[in-house]
Order: sequence, then C-alpha cells, then structure tokens
Amino acid sequence: MSAYHHPIMLDEVIEGLNIKPNGLYFDGTCGGAGHSYAILEKDPAARLIATDKDADAVEEANKRLAPFAGRYRLVRTDFKNFEEILSPDDRLDGFLLDLGVSSHQIDDAERGFAYRIAEAPLDMRMDKRSALTAADVVNGYAEDRLKRILKEYGEEPFAGTIARSIVRERQKAPISTCGALKEIVENSFPPKFRSAACARQTFQAIRIEVNGELEGLETCIRKLIARLGKGGRACVISFHSLEDRVVKNVFRDLSTACTCPKDFPICVCGRVKQLEILTKKPLMASEQEQQANPRSKSAKLRIAEKITE
Repeated sequence: MSAYHHPIMLDEVIEGLNIKPNGLYFDGTCGGAGHSYAILEKDPAARLIATDKDADAVEEANKRLAPFAGRYRLVRTDFKNFEEILSPDDRLDGFLLDLGVSSHQIDDAERGFAYRIAEAPLDMRMDKRSALTAADVVNGYAEDRLKRILKEYGEEPFAGTIARSIVRERQKAPISTCGALKEIVENSFPPKFRSAACARQTFQAIRIEVNGELEGLETCIRKLIARLGKGGRACVISFHSLEDRVVKNVFRDLSTACTCPKDFPICVCGRVKQLEILTKKPLMASEQEQQANPRSKSAKLRIAEKITE
C-alpha cells in the first residue's frame, strides 16, 4: 500500500462528517484521497469537490478515485482558493481540511521536508510551482526575520541563537541540504537541551513560511463554514498548536450567541450562534493507529455542525 493510503482518523472523520444521501462535500487537502475515497464510498450518490497543491498527490488521487468517475472533481490548487472552484450557489453538506504534510512528501528525499534525510535539498514546497524554497528562506532572509519566523511559527525558545548561527554559517557557504541545516540548529542548542529531534521546530517554522500555511487560514475556515447548509459538518485536522489554535478560536467565536452585557434588557448586538461544537476537546488518534502510523500522534480533529442556514 502506498504511503499516500494512510488517512488520519479515517473512521472519526467519516462519522464526524455524517455523510448525507446525495450530499456535496469538500476535501481541501486531498492527498492520496484516503478520506475522499471513504466519503464517496459511504453514499452511492455523494458528490465531492477536492483540491491539493501537490501534482503528485493529484495524480495519485485521480487513480484512487477512478471508480467514482462523474461524482467528483479534483483541482490542483490551494484549498484557500475554494471560491474559484465552487459555484456561487453551491451549499456544502460538509468539508474536511487535513492540514498536515503527507507521508509521501516527508519520505520523498527530493522534497526536502525531513530533517532526518541529511542529503535532501532544502526545498519544502508543497506546490513545486511556487518560487520560494526553504533554501531561499535560510540563505536570504535577514537575521531578525529568521528569528521572528522561528519564534512565531516554530515556537522555538532558541530562535535568536539559531538565527545568528544560520547567518554566520551561510556567510561561509550557502546552506543547501537538510543535514547542513540540522547540524547548525543542533549546534545552536546548549548541550543539555540537544536531542535527535531538536531541529523539528525550526523545520516546521521554515515549512510554514515557504507554503504560507497560516496565511488566510482563519478567513478560509470562516468562509467554508458560511458555505455549509444547516446540519452541515466542519472537520479540521491540525498537527501543531498554531493551526489548532486558529481552528479552536474560529469554532468558539461562531458558536457564541449574544455578547451584550447581561444588564441589557434586549439584545442589540444581533449576534446569532452559527455552530454547535461537537468536540469539546479535540479527538486524537487511537493508540492502535498511533502505533501503526506514528505521524498520527500529533493530530487533533475538531468537528462542528452548522445550526443556521
């Protein structure tokens, strides 16, 4: 089975979407189509619109979804561009955003996502058409900008030291491989804090910058929720605290009704509760799934239901 074929929390997602007969669903991060396949398989009349930025993923997904020809449409683009794909009148019965990097992308040395693959080039682009690479960020950004990215996107406590080290080392020679960057990061840590995974947060931060992962995420989720019909479900899987915080805050905001002071005799804010949060705490992968797929350990699934038209 291909590495593409390991969708995270598949059963939980399908249950959370509550697939309706003849329903219209959006899978914004199709990957190898594991979730998409299950959506279309669940109901013989279900329809799907899906997106992915990665050409390899689109090719794989089209192969996987071939049995459902005529019931799905797959477009190579960022899910944040969904308004360019849906018609103005389309009302969704559910949507899924799986915000993680696919196993295929991590395992493909040429993609340069994994700090454990020493000779991999510093790339990290989910969409190979994008101009900006990880090498551009590492070798071209000013020290202050690098520090900010590492601190904000990686929540890296040694961001300042790592940024200084990167700037110092790139003056000697360009930093071109994952292994070279990993070594610089490790040497920036005090000895007692060094570990085999101490470069993880730096790589995460640079990947987020290269792919603009947080840019427009909140707005996109809000707009997708606005496209849900009454009873439609929103399912979002996140893999780090920054993404999860965005999802949690949007769900919380849209599940809040009147915010007028309690001593007001009538509501003047006009605020209407739009969502019912179905996961008070995010769902996590089962122990069995985590053992079978260690990359599922950090996944968090939040689900909400639209209660207004």
